[in-house]
Amino acid sequence: MTARARTPESQDELLEYRLSLRLGPVHARQRLGIEREAEAKVFGQDHSSFHLENWATAPGFIRTCLRAVGMWGRGQSNSRRLSTVHNRFHLHNLPAAFEGYRILHLTDLHVDMDEANLQAVLREIESLDYDLCVLTGDYRKLTWGPIDDALDGMARLRDGIRGKAYAVLGNHDSVRMVPALEDMGYQLLMNEMAALEREGQSLFLAGVDDAHFFKVHNLHRAGDNIPAGGTSILLSHTPEIWREAAHAGYDVFLCGHTHGGQICLPGGIPITLDSDCPRSLGRGYWRMNGMQGYTSPGSGTSVVNIRLNCPPEVTIHTLTRGPD
Repeated sequence: MTARARTPESQDELLEYRLSLRLGPVHARQRLGIEREAEAKVFGQDHSSFHLENWATAPGFIRTCLRAVGMWGRGQSNSRRLSTVHNRFHLHNLPAAFEGYRILHLTDLHVDMDEANLQAVLREIESLDYDLCVLTGDYRKLTWGPIDDALDGMARLRDGIRGKAYAVLGNHDSVRMVPALEDMGYQLLMNEMAALEREGQSLFLAGVDDAHFFKVHNLHRAGDNIPAGGTSILLSHTPEIWREAAHAGYDVFLCGHTHGGQICLPGGIPITLDSDCPRSLGRGYWRMNGMQGYTSPGSGTSVVNIRLNCPPEVTIHTLTRGPD
């Protein structure tokens, strides 16, 4: 007697059941419902905010323009020329056991966008020395549709990451990816917190679901169990919630989403950041309301596989109690 093959409907029901157990029924229903309503639409859920990545003809239009001015080949080559950028966070309340702690920060990988880019990331991180890896969203090329190619790329990336890897979702990512990502060994922080232990001391790592498009972030749920005085790091896909995060008391804020502009004017001036935040938060290190942050321009590309005046990066953050 053979087992009956699952129908697409039964597979969907099983996925929803698993997500309800993992995230809670409200979060699961909310995220899935918004995804189904918004897939492949040019406009966001309020029908007033324009999202270029959902515009089906955008890649062809941009590609044609860049080829016309002779910038396509250069831009594509730039997108695969990764480097490692080092940043230091000076935290006076950092537990002594975490002095010199190194965090590898990957973001906006869009692993199914360009195989050469994914291979460049794998080569770049192979020789890096770090204690923990964190990923701040946008693993899929498109904001809608199949997830299989993105999951395949993320599986190969996981093989290249040493040790633990904590992640949050971005606006390109489907919540349907969560079970598979966790089965690979990524620990998703879906408005949740994880305590990192070292020599009997703790560092608190929190992460929120996408705050850019889906608006399903919950800083309170993520941070309510962080003890007073505990050193905390928040993972968010986008810098847009910097004000909320600072007032919630987080010490460090790691994010991506902006791509640093991806296509910038000479001098690295972004044409657009697709993010409702001050331009000073669009790339690199920043400090706001006593909270330190870093917005990585990311390793991948969105809409079109090119970068101009905005090189991609992987980032190593080092934590220290030393003076600024």
